[in-house]
Amino acid sequence: MNVTPAPKSDAAAIREPLIRIRGLRTVLNGKTIFDGVDLDIPRSRVTAVMGPSGTGKTTLMRHITGQLRPDAGEIVVDGQPVWKLGRDALFDLREKIGYLFQNSALLTDFSVFENVAFPLRQHMKLPEELVRNIVFTKLQAVGLRGAANLMPSELSGGMIRRVALARAIVRDPMLIIYDEPFVGLDPIALNQIVKLIRTLNDTLHVTAILVAHEFSAVRRVADHVHLLAGGKIVAHGTPDELARGETPWTRQFFSGEADGPVPFHYPAPDYARQLGLSA
Repeated sequence: MNVTPAPKSDAAAIREPLIRIRGLRTVLNGKTIFDGVDLDIPRSRVTAVMGPSGTGKTTLMRHITGQLRPDAGEIVVDGQPVWKLGRDALFDLREKIGYLFQNSALLTDFSVFENVAFPLRQHMKLPEELVRNIVFTKLQAVGLRGAANLMPSELSGGMIRRVALARAIVRDPMLIIYDEPFVGLDPIALNQIVKLIRTLNDTLHVTAILVAHEFSAVRRVADHVHLLAGGKIVAHGTPDELARGETPWTRQFFSGEADGPVPFHYPAPDYARQLGLSA
């Protein structure tokens, strides 16, 4: 007898992670990027993904947003298996995701106001008065309502990052992805961004993924950290738990040691033979 499963309650749905990844395997240009990665991103929390350069952190974000197909594994976002979605459903999912690019990606010929308004104008048909109110609300949230008429060339690096953040949240996404939000910022601007990320999460209860290298900043803002290396999640836990970690991976990464599981030399053929010195 076939029995239709009962629909999940709202409470059960909330307890489920927003993103569930199982057995993720990805090979690019003959190099294994992921080799059986399992990862959960809980709802309404800030989850950091850290790891040495070149370990696939940005590639992981491309999998989550459906830009890159894995060789194997399952990626489920908000209950939807990403690679089983049709074109329209995938676009609908992406519209629920805000993305703060590493280089901020502001439109240089648009004012601050028009940069933040751009997603609204592109994807929604709203009265101009409502667009104006939404944009000013988001600019107020990042402390830049007074800079609405400035051009990107007139902004400091920290202000540019804050405008990009206002644009990322202008449509009230269910998920925000921060790709290296602290790179190139002075200590004051960095602290402002850290405070904004934490405040937005606490007030809007939005789910956030933070890709970053600066552990001192991550420690102040993230609820949970996954350390990615060698194609796998090699450690995970709260920032304090990882700071106390005694595995070779955590010791090397968080203390900045040159020698350890992450090699200094990229894989190469025998040195003497390559130089023609061996028989």
